[in-house]
Amino acid sequence: MIVMVGVQGCKTTRVLPSKKPIEKIELKTLRKKIIKNYPSYKNLRLRIKARYDNGKRNQQLTLQLRMQDGKAIWLSANMLIPIAKMLIKPNEVSFYEKFEKRYFKGDFELLNTFLKAEVDFKKVENLLLGIPVSDLGKGKWKRISNPQYYIVAPDMITNQWQPSFFFDPSDFLLKEQRIFIPESQQQISVKYLTHQQIEGTKIPRNIEIVVFNGETVQKLHLEYTRATLPRTITMPFAIPEGYRKIKL
Repeated sequence: MIVMVGVQGCKTTRVLPSKKPIEKIELKTLRKKIIKNYPSYKNLRLRIKARYDNGKRNQQLTLQLRMQDGKAIWLSANMLIPIAKMLIKPNEVSFYEKFEKRYFKGDFELLNTFLKAEVDFKKVENLLLGIPVSDLGKGKWKRISNPQYYIVAPDMITNQWQPSFFFDPSDFLLKEQRIFIPESQQQISVKYLTHQQIEGTKIPRNIEIVVFNGETVQKLHLEYTRATLPRTITMPFAIPEGYRKIKL
């Protein structure tokens, strides 16, 4: 497809898909094209094959994931039988696991103190959907020149999350988001290796997450093997009696 970037009369600049990034493209125009391409959904149900590897332990799980846009994320982990469940809401995180009969229930502030990071509901939702964890529609951004991707990063360095986002010039989908967390010195890479289309909406199919803290590397691969957009969805969650609360 021929690349066309131009202004006709009073029309806004158009950005058409191309194999290589367009050098002289206004960042504002690029951001609009990227944001317009975000997946849209009301309810999402996923079956996921998960593989975890920290160099010492390699584990495989089957996950059931259900999401309501902006409202809740429900996760059930299985190894032949259910072993853990999690429910994430904008102001609360709840989790329990059956092996040691433990549970956690608290807000993101408590969890972030433990993780030494700034995680919230929207960041988790975006990460799973292949959307930047930061809002490209707000704040000041800059484009970093690259021969393969459109790379967008904050225009100012802060002591908080320091992200950079890599977009494919052929479809404007997010291919990778790299995040550096100064306080914990963690480096996180989330790669969206392939995508799939469901009822006109594109979401990831294969995601590779790598976390490096300067000493150890943890890898998590997620494969969305079954994805649907149901009209209604349920998220059953109740912490069993007798479970011990996890103290962070």
